[in-house]
Amino acid sequence: MYFYRFHVDNKPDTIRPQSNAKREIEMFQLRTIKKIAFATIIVMSGAANATELKLSHQWSTKDVRHKVAQIVADEVAAAGVDLNIKIFPSKSLVKPKEQYNFISRNLLDMSVFPLSYAAGQQPAVSLTLMPGLVKNHDHAARLTQSPFMGALQEKMLEDNVMVLVHGYLAGGFVGKDKCIVKPDDVKGLQIRAAGKSFEQMLLGAGASITSMSSADIYSAMQTGVLNAANTSSSSFVSYRIYEQVKCYTPASENIALWFLYQPIIMSKDKFDGLNSQQQTALLAAAKKAEAFYLKEAKTQDAKSTEVFRQAGVEIAEMTQADFNAWRDIAVETSYKEFVNSVPGGQELLDMALSVK
Repeated sequence: MYFYRFHVDNKPDTIRPQSNAKREIEMFQLRTIKKIAFATIIVMSGAANATELKLSHQWSTKDVRHKVAQIVADEVAAAGVDLNIKIFPSKSLVKPKEQYNFISRNLLDMSVFPLSYAAGQQPAVSLTLMPGLVKNHDHAARLTQSPFMGALQEKMLEDNVMVLVHGYLAGGFVGKDKCIVKPDDVKGLQIRAAGKSFEQMLLGAGASITSMSSADIYSAMQTGVLNAANTSSSSFVSYRIYEQVKCYTPASENIALWFLYQPIIMSKDKFDGLNSQQQTALLAAAKKAEAFYLKEAKTQDAKSTEVFRQAGVEIAEMTQADFNAWRDIAVETSYKEFVNSVPGGQELLDMALSVK
């Protein structure tokens, strides 16, 4: 529809009026833009006020230890206490063996951490990977709730490190060219162990040691640096070690020489800096994650065995006699060295051995 306006020269000039509908649309769009802008400001303000904790670990996002960390992060986020946990997997933030030290110095907030890695800074923690000390997963769970673990945590607090989620994982041996079952099998081999106590036992059995994190086993096997290795059942799968070895000796339900304490640890200063609601939410999340960790830990050994078998790797079995032979060497090497070199070592060892 057009309206005409006549000038004095009688020449019509057409004018297209602005319809009411168009004006309403423009006003609606303006109001919407204002709402979005306001909401963005609110969200940004909330994000700015929220506390972010950085959690580093060395495994893939498929690994059980990442899943444990993710439970903590998700539960804390759902609590709505302005606390976020950002996870950095696959050693993307801090090198594996540096994480304890970084937490101790408040350079990192949290980690899922193989505690024996920290034996250089806190020698007492080498007891968390003592050959033959842990009988099975239920025994491991009892150890985490014992006076032994309480005493160990007191020592960690001296380093500004606290335990948030307890967890043990079992493990076994892999051999690039042969099966590793009894002590004689490692003589002359270049082998990787996860911590000082296992290294001492393997040296006592006649092996040579190459120290590295489990994340580096694959490349070391591939390049011929290693002939054999031990680590957790989960790490063997997470790092696809089945692609590089001939034989796998897994932990079984009743026999597991290798058990390593791998908790979520946190800077005590960072925890103390949280408000009471955030601390409560974090501890509640940790409790839920810990229950999941124990349940899943019990399944990892059988799962890893099946993965290796499907990859065409030979599966070997450690007998009770083999286990006893390893433990006899450990008593004369690892156990003795721990008692002699760690202040209060005999007391800590006795406390651990008293847990039935």
